[in-house]
Amino acid sequence: MAGETMPGATRDPEWSLLLAACSLSCSPIPSPDRIDRIHSLLRNPIRWNVLFQLADQHGVEPPLYQALQHLNDSIPPEEMQTLRQTYQTNLHKALLLSRELIRILECLAARGVEVMPYKGLALAELLYGDIALRQSGDIDLLIRPQDLPPIRDAIRELGYRPHVSFSAAEERAYLKSGYEYAFDGTAGPNLLELQWAIQPRFYAIDFDMEGLFTRAVTVSVAGRLAKTPCLEDLLLLLSAHAAKHLWGRLVWLCDIAQIVKVPSLNWDRIWQEATRLGMSRILQVTLLAADSLLGATIPVSARAHLTDELASRLADDVQTQIAGEAAYNVESLSYFRLMMRLRERPADRLRFLSRLILTPGPGEWQAVRLPRPLFPLYRLVRFSRLAARLVRA
Repeated sequence: MAGETMPGATRDPEWSLLLAACSLSCSPIPSPDRIDRIHSLLRNPIRWNVLFQLADQHGVEPPLYQALQHLNDSIPPEEMQTLRQTYQTNLHKALLLSRELIRILECLAARGVEVMPYKGLALAELLYGDIALRQSGDIDLLIRPQDLPPIRDAIRELGYRPHVSFSAAEERAYLKSGYEYAFDGTAGPNLLELQWAIQPRFYAIDFDMEGLFTRAVTVSVAGRLAKTPCLEDLLLLLSAHAAKHLWGRLVWLCDIAQIVKVPSLNWDRIWQEATRLGMSRILQVTLLAADSLLGATIPVSARAHLTDELASRLADDVQTQIAGEAAYNVESLSYFRLMMRLRERPADRLRFLSRLILTPGPGEWQAVRLPRPLFPLYRLVRFSRLAARLVRA
């Protein structure tokens, strides 16, 4: 695969082994060729600490354990024990998050508030069939923006507090320009994220949130039924999320590979919606990267749409970036240029640029304190701060 020939110079064969392990877990049926590839890589001297750091960085410790757990003869016992302990730690965290998620869902259901678990545990159940097979992070809930105040009041009774507090005027503005609200819980900071959009407004991919709720499917999370976005919507949501972060973690591509191997996917609807949202190029880059790095099973009907030459070049760049050791500066001019290149329609690029320049947020509110009647002036604050940042770059 292409990803095996473009690893970070100081991290091969560890990078290649990690790709091979993830590729094995993404395959509908583990093929002998992929298993042989792992055996072949294990004949090289492996720096296990480097491999484990990479797995943690990319959020793929569970698939690495899953791929290596039956190869004890090829792995030093102490390294296998470390990997096993990491797997158990992730399982314990997943169970803790499951308990918290159930508490939150039951609390909100009692108040008649509808929410949808998104990513995290619900994604693990829907795509992997086991909460232990995806690395746990936090709890993400999709909500309707008008439900933020009652949800905030309800979960306060469960010990959750906003990670950052806004004034009433700031919160109203943030509901229009932002997309998530983080909460600290008794089990840790930033444990819960409420999301009324998929990305900040300036990215200019305006998902129909009400449609996501309408098309939702039911999944069992730790024994409790909950709604979560359907697979067709999920493919687009996760592609947009990965693009925002420049596909920087393998776990996001593993999720994509898990979705595309489902034979019942409605690809016609997926491409129609991607076209409507103006993110066809983003979807193509995502699929191409998942294919090249992980051997994702992309059906012929979907491959017929992979015709954008710029998407192909960008996918090659993405693979190089993922394999590299340097993090991409997501506040740099080059990042914003790339975000514009990822959009196929000039109108979407213009919307992205205008919103980027003129949409204020928490940074502007913290930099200058303006009374409520002067809130429109925060657009000028945003413009001046962004201009100053670009001059420094």
